[in-house]
Amino acid sequence: MADNNRYNLRGVSAQKEEVHQAVAKLDKGLYPNAFCKVYPDYWAGDEAYCNLLHADGAGTKSSLAYLYWKETGDISVWKGIAVDAIVMNIDDLLCVGATGPFTYSSTIGRNKNLIPGEVISEIINGTQAYFDNLQQFGIEVKFLGGETADVGDLVRTIIVDGTMACRMRRDKLVTTEKMQAGDVVVSLASYGKATYEDEYNSGMGSNGLTSARHEVLKKEYATKYPESIDPNLPDEVVYNGTHGLTDSTPTELNVGKMLLSPTRTYAPVVLQILNNHFDKIHGIIHCSGGGQSKCLHYLPQPLRVVKDNLLDAPPLFNIIQESAGTDWKEMYQVFNMGQRLEIYTDKETAAAIVEIANSFNIDATISGRVETADKKEVVIESKHGSFSYT
Repeated sequence: MADNNRYNLRGVSAQKEEVHQAVAKLDKGLYPNAFCKVYPDYWAGDEAYCNLLHADGAGTKSSLAYLYWKETGDISVWKGIAVDAIVMNIDDLLCVGATGPFTYSSTIGRNKNLIPGEVISEIINGTQAYFDNLQQFGIEVKFLGGETADVGDLVRTIIVDGTMACRMRRDKLVTTEKMQAGDVVVSLASYGKATYEDEYNSGMGSNGLTSARHEVLKKEYATKYPESIDPNLPDEVVYNGTHGLTDSTPTELNVGKMLLSPTRTYAPVVLQILNNHFDKIHGIIHCSGGGQSKCLHYLPQPLRVVKDNLLDAPPLFNIIQESAGTDWKEMYQVFNMGQRLEIYTDKETAAAIVEIANSFNIDATISGRVETADKKEVVIESKHGSFSYT
């Protein structure tokens, strides 16, 4: 069973407790409960504006891309890794109301002996191509370059990260301070094929890939591609699934492409939502690390978030759960489970948000509500059971 001990043995943490402890004493910025840290307008000194700076990346998804590329020769998967690094930045910034213009700088560390120049080219050119696509939907990002370092002594294959920044008016911020009892939660699907996507998206995102990769894929990849894993990991937590990368699934994607589905951005959707309903938006949460319990960290006061009408999980997460035998409570805490963005508002606005999402061919639902409580709590009511997170 893929319990917390197995997760920890792989050197990862769903809740990143040690990171939270490390930054506990740092300045929380202008709005401590905001999803992203908000800084004063240091450069211009205008109190009506603020600065935002965010760093994130594709995480261990790049190791999976390496496996797939080596196994199939399909170099295009690296463009997806570029998208993952971008979206993990831009969708966090969406949660404070930022819709651009943005600037972006990439940081790539590679083992040059294993990652040739054509892979770097796919990532860098894929980055610019993605920005060109976003611009068609009103999202402007300027690619300022970045750093590509040959660090084979430190990186077994490759790590792809990025940093995104913007300057925006403070009166356009969404800070979660207004989240309150009586709000409803609108959840937006992470799967399907949005109008701005080229193919079916499994909903994977860029969280929980260490667990998913090892629990779904079969042991032979450990022997064939030892560079794709930490050599110090216990054998019992390394590639203990039953699936091959090119095995078929109930969707049009094979197993490898299901796990590698580029993280969906909600930028075009949120831009339209904020343009039409900004005054009614009390909070936006990107359900990345922490999954459906993510909102717990951003509640401005003791409140209970009850999610009892979540969208059904798409096939990807059933594959992961069946392969790993993972407890469903942990599944909802590690993975987005088919809905990666949630918005807190009133019932009338919620209905309008669902319509906007649907106009982009994205499923959405009023998935829950906010209640008064004595402590901060998230409750999931699902067909797999009832789960509480505090």
